[in-house]
Amino acid sequence: MHWFGIRIVLSQLRIALNRLLPQNSFVRKVGVLAGGTTAAQAIAVLALPLLTRVYAPSDFGVLAIYTAIVSIVATIACLRLEIAIPLPEKDQDAANLLMLALLSAAAFGVMALLLAMTMPGAIAKLVGAPALEPYLWLVPFGIWTMASYTAIQYWATRKHQFSAIARSRLTQVVGGTGTQLLCGVGSVGPIGLLFGQMINNSAGIWNLARLAWGNDRCALKAVNRHDLKRQFTIHNRFPKYSTLESLANVAGHQVPILLIAAHAGSKESGFLILAMQIISAPMGLLGASIAQVFLAHASEHLKRGDLPQFTAHNVAGLAKVGILPLVLVGMVAPTLFPLVFGADWGRAGELLAWMTPWYIMQFITSPVSMVLHVKNQQKTAMMLQLLGCAMRVGMVVLVGWLDSRYIVEFYALSGMVFYAIYFVVVKWIAGFSMHMLYEKYR
Repeated sequence: MHWFGIRIVLSQLRIALNRLLPQNSFVRKVGVLAGGTTAAQAIAVLALPLLTRVYAPSDFGVLAIYTAIVSIVATIACLRLEIAIPLPEKDQDAANLLMLALLSAAAFGVMALLLAMTMPGAIAKLVGAPALEPYLWLVPFGIWTMASYTAIQYWATRKHQFSAIARSRLTQVVGGTGTQLLCGVGSVGPIGLLFGQMINNSAGIWNLARLAWGNDRCALKAVNRHDLKRQFTIHNRFPKYSTLESLANVAGHQVPILLIAAHAGSKESGFLILAMQIISAPMGLLGASIAQVFLAHASEHLKRGDLPQFTAHNVAGLAKVGILPLVLVGMVAPTLFPLVFGADWGRAGELLAWMTPWYIMQFITSPVSMVLHVKNQQKTAMMLQLLGCAMRVGMVVLVGWLDSRYIVEFYALSGMVFYAIYFVVVKWIAGFSMHMLYEKYR
């Protein structure tokens, strides 16, 4: 049943992609970016049944807490200047933004290292995870490498080097999964999952950096103190608004995981992270790929005056590609999880089914939400993410206080409601109608 279910999902995804690929160069670039790592993502998903047999649910719980901390800090470590890199007309201006992002990432990494060295016990107590204390030294390196990779990846996005990005993601998934499996066989405990996750977030930095230096050395050498200050001033709306927006976004996803671990135990958070890995691996890859290519082209469409049509076309394409596979995954998960991952992991399949509506709304909304940045609506994006964070964290706190047995289910429902609201706002900012969307979907 395991292989049959996976083959159905992959078959439907391939059919939907084939319907989209011939249409335009935009979708072909998405195909390059997403397709280059499809095999690696399949390997990562197929490796999970092995990982769940060499690591305990509590080990995955430690991974969930580590991932939450690293993701929250790394997301803001570049002060969101990285998403401004594709926007300037001149490469020299973009190079200065890249340097600002890398310097900020390094500064955050150093600050995190100082905290991890001087007060590991206090930090572990603050996040309610004493089991993480021996491994806190990995957190600063995870923050620095993840943020640095993100910045360099946006430079590659600016240069439309999507094949190189795809190869870097292949390196990440294969390196991270391989490390986790090797460490699991050696019975080293949670550190194997954590170290593999750090590689998964950062591998490929060297290759993208070498490519940038080889092709764009003149622009990168032109970086100077005066232009660093000038570009920071020009793009200060990103640190001012997008940093808080991004923090609220990732906190809305990751803080509830910390709260769930505190209320329901690390075992429950371990079930949650396995379910999230399964449902987000293929869809998250494609959605992130579309978001990057969308950002690279949206400014051109804004200048031409056809941004509403361009955005509606992408939303329709996301719906065609994503809804059916996600529904199929949600339907088969409760039956397949105990068979595939072991009898102890049946709860994770139930949680995945609950999260399916949330991930459907997120999949069709998040990639095109970049339109808010293209239209300089950073303040709107910030307010939206603050609302989402308040909704999801508030729901987890309330249900944890009333009856923690259903804490994850209500967390999933709050995610669906938030992304439904987000979709309405994105539709309004982009300027497309439901009729236009229907015409594109047909």
